[in-house]
Formats: sequence, structure tokens, C-alpha cells
Amino acid sequence: MKRARLFTTSIRALRRYKLRTSFIMLGSFIGAAALTLVVSVGEAAERKVMATVRQLFGAQSILVMTGGSQLMGGARADAVRLTLDDVESAASEVPQIVAWDPQQAVPNASVRHEGATATARVIGASERFGRVWERGVTRGETFDESDVRSAARVALIGETAARELFGANDPIGSEILIGNVPFEVIGVLEPFGTDLHGMDRDDEIVVPLSTLMRRVMNVDTIAAAKFLVDDPAHVDGAVKALKRALRERHNIPAGRPDDFTVISTVFVQQMVARTQRVLQLYLPLVAGIALLVAAIVAATLMLASVNARVGEIGLRRAVGARVEDVQLQFLIETAATMFAGGIAGIAAGLGVAQYAATRLHLDGTLSWRAMLLAVVVSIITGLLAGVFPARRAAQLDPAEALR
Repeated sequence: MKRARLFTTSIRALRRYKLRTSFIMLGSFIGAAALTLVVSVGEAAERKVMATVRQLFGAQSILVMTGGSQLMGGARADAVRLTLDDVESAASEVPQIVAWDPQQAVPNASVRHEGATATARVIGASERFGRVWERGVTRGETFDESDVRSAARVALIGETAARELFGANDPIGSEILIGNVPFEVIGVLEPFGTDLHGMDRDDEIVVPLSTLMRRVMNVDTIAAAKFLVDDPAHVDGAVKALKRALRERHNIPAGRPDDFTVISTVFVQQMVARTQRVLQLYLPLVAGIALLVAAIVAATLMLASVNARVGEIGLRRAVGARVEDVQLQFLIETAATMFAGGIAGIAAGLGVAQYAATRLHLDGTLSWRAMLLAVVVSIITGLLAGVFPARRAAQLDPAEALR
């Protein structure tokens, strides 16, 4: 039997048994859609994680936060407060530290300008903010040491906050109210984008730490401090020295846990590695299991089809079809059905991935790796699912099949 005619016959059979074909396609559709979705979103999430880590944690960075910290789920109830004197004293005892920036923040502050109102994250920082966090201004200027020392009411505004408060107008030189305290906008922060939590980091306003602590929050503590070390090779030693200095400042006896959290590049790298293992291994594995289940369902349905088409198989053998022809026909039917379901699943998976990326503020979810992987896996599972039914059909005795 000619290969082209055999292929046409197989496609005609798929159309004739629409219900069976639909169930086989459905299993392949779900598996391919899941595989495309998790790989596409996983790759986009991995790129987002790495980009944010590079922005927040360089190779020479150490972050110290009070208690459990916001990053780790909020400060513990028994946490001793972190003060400027604490971090300044600790920094002076570690010679490898070349710069540091203490911070305090109001997560959801009410900010007004004339008739416009916005809710932004207000951060108090030192004059070293730009150097330590590697974030300067695109317009205007930053505040300096004298502004911090005098608790000046000046502010650097993010692009999102500026757009909400000023629209298309230039905010430089204008006045905003943070709570009831007036500030003059002297600069526009460099764009950052969203962080790992989906928070828009351009919806932020940075003011001198002393101004935020005295005039806005009325507190004498800080939430965190970021330190820069002179050499990445010295980070581990600096972490140990910082912990030792802070424990002495807080009079923590041996055997008691720290009342602060220290995050270094080593910790971040370990966290990223764990995230990558989940994204690159476990999620595709779950989707692969879905495709495996689809292959088992397809094989079961094709075996039932063989039993239901015994007469047709016997007739084909009687008029000259070879064992290889019958086997190839059922193999083509299974593979074509799984492949068609896989293609539809890829399209659906990419659509859902794009929607998820929009909600999670991810970029670039069109993954050729995900599509190629889904196509290859769909074809392989289709062929594997069709092997046993095809062998079963080819082994039928023509005389017995026609009886």
C-alpha cells in the first residue's frame, strides 16, 4: 500500500471516529498546554528573578534587616530594634565595608499634589543611596549630606508616582505632600520596574532618612541597612564580623538566635539556585506526567479501537495489506491525533502564559524552547502510545478477523 494512500486512509479513520479522536486530542492538548505554560512562565520568571537580584544584590552587597524583615515575612514580636548607631558602629568595626546606606520606609503613604492623590512607598535613605543601591536620577539632582544632616524636606520621585501626581508635567521644583509634610521634588529616579513580589519599584519616593524619621514617622529606628564590601571575596568574612558586632551591641548571649536578618550574595545565590531547580525541573516534570497520562489514555482508546475494527483490519489484510501497513496505519492515527492536540495545546499554553505574564509583570513569555519541547514530547508520546495498539492490530489473523 502506498504511503500517501495509507496516510489518507488514517486521516479518514480519524474523522470517522470523532469521539475517540476528540478524547485522545484532549489528553494531548492538556499535557502540551501545561508543558508550554510552565516552561514559558518559568523561563520568564527566572529571567525576572535574576534581573531583580542583579539590581538589588551585587557581588559585594550585604543586607541587614531588623527581626524577620519584610522580605522574610515581617519582624518578630521579640525583635530588638535596629538603630543608626547599631549599623554605624558595626560598619566601623568591619574594615572591608566601603559604603553603607540605612533605610526606613512607609509602605503605603498618601501623597498629594494639588488635586492629584496617589499611594506610594516612601523610603528614607542617606546621601549614599545612589552609590549603594546603584540607582541615580534621570532628571534633577539627588540630596546630599547637608540635606540629610538638616532633615531637609526634599524628595526624589519615581516615574510611576510622578505620572500619577503630575501627568505629563515636569515634577522638578514642584511641591508634594507626604501625609501633611511638604516636600520639594528635586529629582526623578532612574526606572527600576517591578521586583520579585510584583511591586512597582517606580511607584516610590526617596527622601532623606532623617526627614522621614523625624517629620513623617516620628521614630528613632531603621528597618534595614545595605553594606558594600571592597571585594566579593571578603563578603563571607564581613558577614561574620557584622553579625558578631551586632550581637555584641544587642547583648545576645551565646546560643540565642539573632534578632536581625543578614542577607548576602551567597544566601541570594542559594535561593536563586533553589528557585531555578523548581522552575527547570519540577514544573516541567509535572507537565510531562500530564502528557504521560495522555499517552496511556490514547493507548487504551486505540486498543479499544482495534477491537472494534477487527472486521476492517481483516478485510484490509485479505485484499493485500501487509502487516507493516496495518501497523503503520494505527501508528499514524495515534501520532497524528496526539500531534494535533499538542499543537492546539501549545497555542492555548502560550495564550495563558501571556495572560499570566501580564498579571505577574513578566516579560518575554514567547519561548521557542517551550514550543519545541511540547512538539517533540507530543510526537514521542503519540508514537509510544501507538506502538502497542499497532502491534495488536498487525498480529490479528485475517481469517479470524473476517469470521
